[in-house]
Amino acid sequence: MSSHRQDQTTDPQENFTLRMRGLGTRTVLYQQHVATSLGLYNNDFISVDILGEKGPITAGELSKLTGLATGSVTALIDRLEKIGYVRRQHDPQDRRKVIIVPEYESIEAFNATYSPLHQAMLKLASSYTAEELDLITQFLSKASTILEDQTPLLSHL
Repeated sequence: MSSHRQDQTTDPQENFTLRMRGLGTRTVLYQQHVATSLGLYNNDFISVDILGEKGPITAGELSKLTGLATGSVTALIDRLEKIGYVRRQHDPQDRRKVIIVPEYESIEAFNATYSPLHQAMLKLASSYTAEELDLITQFLSKASTILEDQTPLLSHL
């Protein structure tokens, strides 16, 4: 997406949504590069990110969140478990269920890969007041909810 197109609109809301779309594209590209640098498939990395956000979840929940078939999720979990990014744990409430627990935070390569982005984002955040950060955080939370609500609609097209 060129900056020329973004600069053409004078409607602030349209300009805002164009920039959000551009941010989304850059986020996807960044994630793909991170996955490659860590030797992961993109869906594996996305799943690691989901586990980081949601915490321990079942394979079925991961399947629903990623849109991957349960068999694909099982193979994905096998790959991630083999390299130490996750571990399986029996659900204490229902021993038939298995919970996938993220373990990647102790992996130095993962932390080293994300550290420069994390530091840059902290520096950016420090340029805003606490009130502005609250507003931005609220927006990001609501935007995430919209994306989560819109994603299932795509399967009905």
